[in-house]
Amino acid sequence: MTRVVTSGKFEIDGGSWDVDNNIWVVGDDSDVVVFDAAHTAQPIIDAVAGRNVVAVICTHGHNDHVTVAPELGRALDAPVLLHPADHMLWQMTYPGEEFNSVEDGVTVRAGSIELVGLHTPGHSPGSVCWFAPELGAVFSGDTLFQGGPEATGRSFSDFPTILDSIRKRLGTLPEDTVVYTGHGETTRIGDEIVTYDDWVVRGH
Repeated sequence: MTRVVTSGKFEIDGGSWDVDNNIWVVGDDSDVVVFDAAHTAQPIIDAVAGRNVVAVICTHGHNDHVTVAPELGRALDAPVLLHPADHMLWQMTYPGEEFNSVEDGVTVRAGSIELVGLHTPGHSPGSVCWFAPELGAVFSGDTLFQGGPEATGRSFSDFPTILDSIRKRLGTLPEDTVVYTGHGETTRIGDEIVTYDDWVVRGH
């Protein structure tokens, strides 16, 4: 597994913010998937290092997570995967461009690594976290960060919904599951879920 960090803009509701995004390249020496094609394609292509890319997986449709998804898909001859509930967000960045739909419970295999899609709406309607049992890991996009859920006060985001997703989906994973986030540092399910009640009180 390789982390690539790229920098650019997150834009929604007329606002624009400078962000650093984590891109995760996951698999083995032959086959990989790429999580979240953010900002710049070449560093991601360099990290792939000539391996077969099974899919470019978008954890959700915000522009900073799909910035170069079609470009990367074409360059690496790989399908771009996104939950259809984020179609409207995708269209904000790529009107008329197609993607391959994924649903809750779908599995994608990158070499010896199986990844299970867990639909976790809240940050966006189509947010999907990807659980890799063999790695003891989940790739959370922007659903769960170190310190809990964030950035839900925008169009198509809802804090009660993200709390429900975390409790019912991520909260059922083993406590030692490592959370590989869309921004910032990694954490563990057990380290986060213990503060769930504090998030409820926080309310946003």
